[in-house]
Amino acid sequence: MGTVQLAMMPFARMTLLLGCLLLPLLVPSAPAISQQGAPQYALGPGDRLRVTVFGEEDLSGEFEVDGNGRISLPLIGAVDVDRQSLRQAEQAIATKLLDGYLRNPKVSVDVLNYRPFYILGEVNEPGSYPYRAGMTVLNAVVLAGGYTVRADEDDITLHRGTDAVSTDDEGVPVAQNTVVLPGDILRVHERFF
Repeated sequence: MGTVQLAMMPFARMTLLLGCLLLPLLVPSAPAISQQGAPQYALGPGDRLRVTVFGEEDLSGEFEVDGNGRISLPLIGAVDVDRQSLRQAEQAIATKLLDGYLRNPKVSVDVLNYRPFYILGEVNEPGSYPYRAGMTVLNAVVLAGGYTVRADEDDITLHRGTDAVSTDDEGVPVAQNTVVLPGDILRVHERFF
């Protein structure tokens, strides 16, 4: 190595180190909704569930969450599962079974069919679509036939299926890699030339 190359070596290392430290500060962050991990799934109307009460076949079966967020089980009747996680639903069922029916109920709840998600606006085929695990905004757009020529691919908003939706609420801006959940409503906005 020549003398010039040896003298430049510490400078090059310092520049590389400085670049690595400053890069996260220079890259804009994604919207807050996509920085979080995948949100915990909350049950809602339209979900089809398999409830298993171990050792009690007559109490087990497949049930659909009704419009009020309840499932109707044999013996114990209606159980409110709206906006609950699977573990919370298991606990709610077990608590009702403990009330004079079983001594130590072991309950398992699984989702058989998720409720659909909805996509509106500047996509070729707006409407409701069946949810698939791990779905992102980009996957949802592909299912809806892709963007129209007027679509603003950087202007997509989301209403979570567990949030109250009003007609004057614009939703939360999201990136294409944001996780979509059952019941979510996506809107792809029009771009202005």
